[in-house]
Amino acid sequence: MTITDPRTLPSARHAARLALFLLFSLVLALRPAAAQSILRDAETEELFAEMSRPLIEAAGLRPQGVEIILIGDPSINAFVAGGQRVFLHSGLITSAENVNEVQGVIAHELGHVEGGHIIRMSEGMGEASSISLLSLLAGAALIALGAGDAGFAALSAGSRAAIGRLLAFSRVQESSADLAGARYLSQAGISGRGSLAFFRRLQNLEYRLAIPQTDSYDRTHPLSGERITILTELYESDPAWDTPIDPALEARFQRVRAKLYGFVADPQQVLVTYPESDQTIPARYARAYAWHRDGYPDRALAEANALVNVDPDDPYFRELRGQILLESGRPDDALPDLRLALAQSRSNPLIASLFGHALIATEDQENLAEARRVLRVAVQRDNRNPFAWRRLGYIYSAEGDDARAYLATAEYANLAGQHQLALVNARQAMQNIPSGSVDWLRAQDIVLVSETQIEREGGRRRQPRGELSIR
Repeated sequence: MTITDPRTLPSARHAARLALFLLFSLVLALRPAAAQSILRDAETEELFAEMSRPLIEAAGLRPQGVEIILIGDPSINAFVAGGQRVFLHSGLITSAENVNEVQGVIAHELGHVEGGHIIRMSEGMGEASSISLLSLLAGAALIALGAGDAGFAALSAGSRAAIGRLLAFSRVQESSADLAGARYLSQAGISGRGSLAFFRRLQNLEYRLAIPQTDSYDRTHPLSGERITILTELYESDPAWDTPIDPALEARFQRVRAKLYGFVADPQQVLVTYPESDQTIPARYARAYAWHRDGYPDRALAEANALVNVDPDDPYFRELRGQILLESGRPDDALPDLRLALAQSRSNPLIASLFGHALIATEDQENLAEARRVLRVAVQRDNRNPFAWRRLGYIYSAEGDDARAYLATAEYANLAGQHQLALVNARQAMQNIPSGSVDWLRAQDIVLVSETQIEREGGRRRQPRGELSIR
């Protein structure tokens, strides 16, 4: 019989926890952050759809099934998560020189989607976890036998091997996505110049941050230099290498890039990047958002007026002016521009939700019926817009339709991640909507989703009261 010194047990347990913590920390590092804010804009989403369509088709996917989503994050990055969803950081868009660079990034991310890399990550996790578990068992056994040094060495070696295996698995996936992206660009007839420019920008960033460039062993991605060497050979021999960028698409990209910069950057920096001497459309776009955010509605409106004068039929110029008027406390004045923007954009659901909000903000009861019609169409065409559901809930409440008000609030809360609020309001809706109807079945779906999410988050919290609407 072996007697184990009890003083060694806490150390063994600590070492085991440490090894698991290191592995878990790596997994979190490989996964994109989930709490970043999604930025939605009608013009931007239309551009993303058009610039990615040939790449999605080249990947053998359906354009209707792939989402290109913009999130508010100043870093230069992109990732895929949850099925066929590609997330682009705002920092990637504002730092890109042209539309071709962003297309190169999208092509790479589609390589992850087409390759099923998110699903296959579990394979790499399984291999790494097996190594880690075996090392934990071996290390704990050695420590229990009194061989403390050997036990800790086993724990350390095992966790290192597990991390190395997972990193290697990630690098293989990244290399695979690089090659797939190059293939999609070629099949779509799009030059790989932008893709190379993006990787060179990453390489320069790594140089500035003094990130070692000699060994990829401790990295989730291959060395940027290695990727550039491989891709340069592929792209330069491709027939599409000298294909010029579509000037119309590039002009639209520069507009979107500027308006995004005006929205996310410090207003004073925006005015440095786009000085008032610059009278181009992108510059006016950027300054309009910067002035509006900085609390100068008259200056913002002057820029918006200039844009509308350039092209009165542009729905996004009308949308911008209407938004400035609305958010400056002039909803009645905003209605003509937003109504035109809605018509000119073929009833874009994001513009529809802004127009519906403006109708409500007039506080004219005669506008509620039109607002309800507009918002109902908006959520039918795009049911993942929490703002539209929130406004629709307000209208139902004002009209005394409590059942639909509860359901609309449940929809809003479900999209906003407020699962307790969604659960309570969905249950309230089910009590007041005919059983088995479409709306009742939708409320039931929200109940099931909310209960599952609440259980995942660690059980029930204090039950909130049902809400008819949220102002």
